[in-house]
Amino acid sequence: MVDRHTFDGPVSGDKPTQLNQSGRNAAAGNGASPQGGFNALVPELDVSDIAASLRFWCDLLGFHIVYDRPAAGFAFLQREGAQVMLCQVNGEWVTGPLERPYGRGINFQIECSDVTVITEALNAAAWPLFRPVKESWYRIGEAESGAREFLVQDPDGYLVRFSQSIGTREVS
Repeated sequence: MVDRHTFDGPVSGDKPTQLNQSGRNAAAGNGASPQGGFNALVPELDVSDIAASLRFWCDLLGFHIVYDRPAAGFAFLQREGAQVMLCQVNGEWVTGPLERPYGRGINFQIECSDVTVITEALNAAAWPLFRPVKESWYRIGEAESGAREFLVQDPDGYLVRFSQSIGTREVS
């Protein structure tokens, strides 16, 4: 099993994130705005090791770098319309002590077309799931919305929930 706190790859997949000596992704984006524009809400996560975080988010979760600022330890990532920013901890916006797991009390739900692709990559890398794939139904008004979902922690302990829609049904 992978130790999330010292993850340094390699990971599964044909296209691992290639980092140069500065930790920059050799296949980083072209610096353009994200496809579809910027979302109204884009979380920026402080990370303890930008290189390890990029390997996790890109190689295992399937995100790609839209643009980055290597000197600042920053990258803007996107996957199927979901957007997240990663920034090496620099103390600039820290409001209290950062202790693992980071992001206590929150999970980031990311909609995706197929949770199986992601869980297969995580399993191949022996990355532990926080909660395995399960079917969940949530009441919305007079109907229920269904999803296949799982939770995983990133190298700093942020809780990430991937959710694949399985449709709606009448409330039973």
